[in-house]
Amino acid sequence: PAKKKDIRDYNDADMARLLEQWEKDDDIEEGDLPEHKRPPAPIDFSKIDPGKPESVLKLTKKGKTLMMFVTVSGNPTEKETEEITSLWQGSLFNANYDVQRFIVGSNRAIFMLRDGGYAWEIKDFLISQERCADVTLEGQVYPGKGGEENEKMKNKTKPEKAKKKKDADKKSNSIKEDNRATKQREDL
Repeated sequence: PAKKKDIRDYNDADMARLLEQWEKDDDIEEGDLPEHKRPPAPIDFSKIDPGKPESVLKLTKKGKTLMMFVTVSGNPTEKETEEITSLWQGSLFNANYDVQRFIVGSNRAIFMLRDGGYAWEIKDFLISQERCADVTLEGQVYPGKGGEENEKMKNKTKPEKAKKKKDADKKSNSIKEDNRATKQREDL
């Protein structure tokens, strides 16, 4: 028989033991469990279209956190990327999509979705935007409306730029290979 201790005399260890006893028989709801401990949602195979592999991914990602990478077209600064992706996030929020946005480069952002089942609808919205170069979702790269302009510009290389590039290549080849600091600065 444990000695009864006055509650005012409890220390941190006593409080921790009391909390463990209290939660031992407490049932935790599935929604309160962390995502990795939740049981996977049952997949309804009647909704799967064999002609569309995306339909399988939609159903398997439903209810799970998913991230997609978005590239902004042109040559934006990090602030411009922040503003453009903020507009996209606001539009998605107004359409009742829970999306968090993280800027990871001068022209890249991560869109994190709480429910991956909506990822393909969000991807369709993003690739239809004027400044979206591409969206990467589950390892698949989807070209955006803004990416087409970049491809056109790459194909129309001006002769002056090509000449400058050849001159730069000759210059970098003339630098000694063992001088690493100079070579690295030249590459930057």
